[in-house]
Amino acid sequence: MTSIDAFLDPRMSAFGESRSSMAVSRLAQARRAGKDIVSLLVGEPDFETPPHIRAAACDAISAGHTRYTVSAGILPLREAVCRKLARDNGVPCDPFRVIITTGAKQALFLAFMATVGHGDEVIVPAPYWVSYPEMVRLFGGTPVIVPGDPARGLKADPAALAAAITPRTKWLVLNFPANPTGSNLTAQDASALARLLQEHPHVRLMTDEVYEHVVFSGGLARHPLALAPHLTDRVLIVNSLSKTYAMTGWRVGYAAGPQALIDAMVSLQSQSTSNTCTVAQHAALAALDGPQGFIHEWRSEYASRWRLLVRRLHGRFGLRCVEPEGAFYVFVECSSLLGRVRPDGRPIDNDGDVADHLFSHGVAVIEGDAFGMSPWFRASVATSGANIEQACDRIVTALERLQ
Repeated sequence: MTSIDAFLDPRMSAFGESRSSMAVSRLAQARRAGKDIVSLLVGEPDFETPPHIRAAACDAISAGHTRYTVSAGILPLREAVCRKLARDNGVPCDPFRVIITTGAKQALFLAFMATVGHGDEVIVPAPYWVSYPEMVRLFGGTPVIVPGDPARGLKADPAALAAAITPRTKWLVLNFPANPTGSNLTAQDASALARLLQEHPHVRLMTDEVYEHVVFSGGLARHPLALAPHLTDRVLIVNSLSKTYAMTGWRVGYAAGPQALIDAMVSLQSQSTSNTCTVAQHAALAALDGPQGFIHEWRSEYASRWRLLVRRLHGRFGLRCVEPEGAFYVFVECSSLLGRVRPDGRPIDNDGDVADHLFSHGVAVIEGDAFGMSPWFRASVATSGANIEQACDRIVTALERLQ
């Protein structure tokens, strides 16, 4: 063991870099080496941040809004979050029960830091966003993985979620629309969640809603809190400006929830990052209160792209695509490729091998194992139709070369 290994806390031995970040790093390295790779990796809009939002940031700088704010975030932005929750989700909220964070990821991190300790369990339906289990483990908790039901678009069955609850359960984490499947919450699902929480009063619900406006059917989901407002003190809503407003690099997210939890998260933030970037907060205010019409245009473009990818790949070589209800990914089942052999004689044993084979043919995807479900892979459609066509051409060529 080296001196630096001995210096690190033992928990770091089981805590690694995000698999999606690792995939992006590999892509960047390959491109630096001159390789032509079409990326279906990244979960960020390929559109520019709308002009009125950028203008608000410039105006904030000109007005001198470049100093610290309170750790919870500027009050006008927290009030705008409350207006948004009422308008879009039917959920009333007090601005002092809102925290502005450096992206939704930090909100999740702070919430787990404030509540999860050794012996605590957190229910995480699979497939899941890659960071949920890692965050839980970092703070000594145990992620309890509940596999999704193929008959339900890979959403977890309510009965399976209920069966996973124990006296140690602290949270149930739900992402809707979901990364990587694109499955969304229905009114029936929301009602089932409300009943589940009523039956298990020690369990809290953490909702990750960053893709809420990227929906292709049925509109915005009826929020569980709109159905059961008496559960307000047991639900933490997490969201961000990144996906809806193409503001990934601005790093603005927020959480709304129980007063004691929000206060704890604010305390943690005050001792770590202090406030979210002041200029970005003013841009976020313009985003939430400004024109929303472009969202429909972007949503239509994402829908046409996923339909293109599904049309090109579903049923080819035994691949099966889950048609997304939202987000900008297509999750592809690839068990039919297992046992095949690559041109160099190496076997395809798992979805990591599938992703590696596609990468060798100029297409970058993320293996399903990163999301807790194999053998699948995730393809992002947050890229142009021309790139998707080229990627599909290369995928077909790659699979034709398997023996």
